[in-house]
Amino acid sequence: MITLRDTGTDDHFRDECGVFGIHAHPESANIVYLGLHALQHRGQESAGIATTDGETIHVELGMGQVGDIFGAERIARLPGTSGVGHVRYSTAGSSDIKNAQPMRVRSHKGEIAVAHNGNIVNAERLRASLEAEGSIFTSTSDTEVILHLIARSHQKTIEDSIVDALAQVKGAYSLAFLTRDALIGTRDPMGFRPLSLGRLDGSWVIASETVAFDLIGATFERDIEPGEIVVIRGNDVRSYKPFRDAAPHSCIFEYVYFARPDSLLWGRNVSRVRKKLGAQLAREAPAPDADLVVPIPDSGVFAALGYAGESGIPYDVGLVRSHYIGRTFIEPTQSIRHFGVKLKLNPVREVLEGKRVVLVDDSIVRGTTSRKLVSMVREAGAKEVHMRISCPPTIGPCYYGVDTPLKSELIASSHSIEEIRRHIQADTLAYLSLEGMLTAVGGTEDGFCTACYTGKYPVEFPRDHVSQLPLFDPADKQR
Repeated sequence: MITLRDTGTDDHFRDECGVFGIHAHPESANIVYLGLHALQHRGQESAGIATTDGETIHVELGMGQVGDIFGAERIARLPGTSGVGHVRYSTAGSSDIKNAQPMRVRSHKGEIAVAHNGNIVNAERLRASLEAEGSIFTSTSDTEVILHLIARSHQKTIEDSIVDALAQVKGAYSLAFLTRDALIGTRDPMGFRPLSLGRLDGSWVIASETVAFDLIGATFERDIEPGEIVVIRGNDVRSYKPFRDAAPHSCIFEYVYFARPDSLLWGRNVSRVRKKLGAQLAREAPAPDADLVVPIPDSGVFAALGYAGESGIPYDVGLVRSHYIGRTFIEPTQSIRHFGVKLKLNPVREVLEGKRVVLVDDSIVRGTTSRKLVSMVREAGAKEVHMRISCPPTIGPCYYGVDTPLKSELIASSHSIEEIRRHIQADTLAYLSLEGMLTAVGGTEDGFCTACYTGKYPVEFPRDHVSQLPLFDPADKQR
């Protein structure tokens, strides 16, 4: 028997963060606001915008979603022609306004604000060293460590101070810096997290995903490369790579789940990749006697389309998602089976009744939601339920900017596929193989980070601080 702690109705990895920046545009605050709207899927916990008028950096922050935080009055408090913005889901540091971004500091080098997507794995060690030398921190976020390192750098310019600071950190970062006269974008040498460069008329923009360019009418120019720093000042755009080259390890789960399907990510359209994942899954794990392919909305939709197209089994919508769920709701005093899941998804009996159904999703994390969904589909009249997952079993947490459970809470870390099948009560269960996933994304294991599937982490953790890393299970000694 499998016993797992049910920590809520959402059994997916949490989204991470999104960053956006624009330089030399008369409506910079409004453009950043729109860019953050397009990136809202990457974080719904807090949002913020920083702009510069050439003299001062102005910052507005709030908890919640972009549209709830920024109205006309707040946007009016953000003058200037350049700005950066951030949407956040906490991966390091608690859910608190003090950890909202962009973060701003004032130092002898001038004001600087930063928006960060990723996670610095040696942040605790660096923070302890800085505090021992007199630094005072106002947040619990790893991003503030970067700002302190910049402020304490002996380099003369902001750009050189950023390089000096980033040379001391380990882990994942895609960063958008704003100074009084420049916009600076950079990615870590392994390129864990995405960051793209675009043009809007005569202005330069940077964003975590190209969907932000689509919304504002900007043109995608290229990806910012791993280890690259792009400095935009006036009409001058400078690019250089000051760090030692490293093998790229882009997060493959961006393709599986995080990125929006209409994004262009590392040269590939995300929806097309997800269809290829589903098609490869159909080749590896067919369900020849099934009547219907049904996605788990919204994450399984494109993989299910790929599975249906490859297998020839009809595709239909057997689960309907509610898109109007707030952060809180009133639970009924009397227990209702599947209440949490049914708040988000409702089965369509007319589609499912009497059918042998293939349910397609992107992942199984704890298994709690999958079990409830299989039961719901059966109760709606399905004769058989065959679960198919468009990625390999998730056996390890992410330490590079994704909020994942402890390893002990990941069902695949300690149970076989057959044990998981029995737990979720599906007739059959199959995952996409790692080799199949790499085939679908058109890459190799050397080019992507697959640590959550393999346990092979490309950036080592400081062992004396590893127990303090976010979401690390101290009982887990595996690397």
